[in-house]
Amino acid sequence: MKKKPLSKLYLAIIMLFLYLPIVYVVVFSFNDSRSLTHFTGFSLEWYEKMFGNQMMMDAIYYTVIIAVIATVVSTIVGTITAIGLSKSRRLIKESITQINNLPMLNPEIVTAIGLMLFFTALNIRLGFITLLLAHIIFCIPYVILSIMPKLRQVDDNLAEAALDLGCTPFKALYKVIIPQILPGIISGALIAFTMSFDDFVISYFVTGPGINNISTYVYTSVRRIDPTVNALSTLIVIAITAILIVVNIVPLIKERKFKKHEEIY
Repeated sequence: MKKKPLSKLYLAIIMLFLYLPIVYVVVFSFNDSRSLTHFTGFSLEWYEKMFGNQMMMDAIYYTVIIAVIATVVSTIVGTITAIGLSKSRRLIKESITQINNLPMLNPEIVTAIGLMLFFTALNIRLGFITLLLAHIIFCIPYVILSIMPKLRQVDDNLAEAALDLGCTPFKALYKVIIPQILPGIISGALIAFTMSFDDFVISYFVTGPGINNISTYVYTSVRRIDPTVNALSTLIVIAITAILIVVNIVPLIKERKFKKHEEIY
């Protein structure tokens, strides 16, 4: 059945709406003037100024280091919690699952204000530590949610069989259970990294003086014309595009090699 021309037009409009702003930012990151409306010539000036801007470099550093640490910690905690929940009683499991869903259902502004008041009540100075703790806290539910469906597919008899064959509980965990739920762990880690890297609302409320990630830095920069933000955005787009290409191409290459291997033998 042929697609209707109207549906193709609708798809084209949606694609333009999604990607045209990104293309606009990329093009004007190479503009040789500060104008964001008129392209006057090609230049790498804003990339040079971006790498020479210490505040922006600090923002990139804090963004990456917090995202990496938050991803590692939330993945470990979320994996252990999800495995524990899968072995818990139904009432406990459902209760904690509902509690785990609350941060994702709540508006971010509610979570942000709650965390800010919590840190203030404990007399914890807002800064790098509070920013890192906040990111770990809101990343854990996403990891748990990603792993739970995989755990439901795991046969409980596998772990019991491993224990009967002489494995210790810890060895059964990383030799039997974790390999079975590894795709869920990886997807949870990727979601956690993305959420941490991209977060603005919570970061804005729990960060302190001199500590900015990319989102809060960009927010303070949009009040004035700063083309270096376009350069930074372009590099992020290029990095994400490269990662997506690798992630999608590598499995295809492995699949082709596997098919060739099957044809030979």
